[in-house]
Amino acid sequence: MTVNIYVKLPIMKIGIVTDSTSDLPTDLIQKYQIQVVPSILILEGKEYADGIGISREDFYTRLPTLQSKVTTAAPSIGDFLTPYQTLFSQGCDHIISIHAASQLTTILNSARQAAQEFGDKVTIIDSGSLSMGLGFQVLSAVDETVTTIKSAIEAIESTKKKLKVIAALDTMKYLKRSGRVPGLVANLGGMLSIKPMVEIKNGEVKPIGAVRTTKQMDEQVLNFLLEFGEMERLAILHTNAEARAKNLLNELTKKISLPSDVLFVNVTAVIGTHLGPNALGFAAVKK
Repeated sequence: MTVNIYVKLPIMKIGIVTDSTSDLPTDLIQKYQIQVVPSILILEGKEYADGIGISREDFYTRLPTLQSKVTTAAPSIGDFLTPYQTLFSQGCDHIISIHAASQLTTILNSARQAAQEFGDKVTIIDSGSLSMGLGFQVLSAVDETVTTIKSAIEAIESTKKKLKVIAALDTMKYLKRSGRVPGLVANLGGMLSIKPMVEIKNGEVKPIGAVRTTKQMDEQVLNFLLEFGEMERLAILHTNAEARAKNLLNELTKKISLPSDVLFVNVTAVIGTHLGPNALGFAAVKK
């Protein structure tokens, strides 16, 4: 008689690390035990760990009145060593560390150098995005169907391919001041009075249009969403423009079917210092 014996193999425990530009809500960070490394905000000569010591609401309220330029800095190598060591001490077999677009920040460089301390046990991924464009890639890696490094990377890549991140800025002022995207400023003529529309795609900030009024700006964001099609995930992004963000959702709800768990995100100050207050946009994943 043949006896079949089935042995249940243990599921690989994968730790997830990202940075604060992912804009992940606190409840999801806690639910999935994601390690988030804060970037640095330098405001009037004082350094803040992103999200600590100054609220996003307070930051955007103060930003137009500040006399000195606000700057940002990437976390250090040591800032990444700590969460990596923590996850391994908690029994993780492997870590996937996924971060903001390398063309726009040096965060990925710090993560990569820290990962070298752990041989091949840390996989570094460039999201090519920011805010919830990064955040949704992180969430895809913690889905309950993900049980291996291969399936986690495949889930991230699938989300990246279906992703669209668009922002409409209230002014060119902060983008021009940042110096991060001089080509974009040149393409739009450097006019501070216009409201530029940009898309973050494959790590690049690309101009996709410009309008003159806030009403036109909101209508354009709505149109981009309506043209995108059925969505698997959606986050409405803003920089202290919550009322307009909620109005955008209300208008969308009247016209199309939406995911059940739409997120509202007041974008982190480290990103917002380059966008300025009163920006509106979205991160969406096509179904």
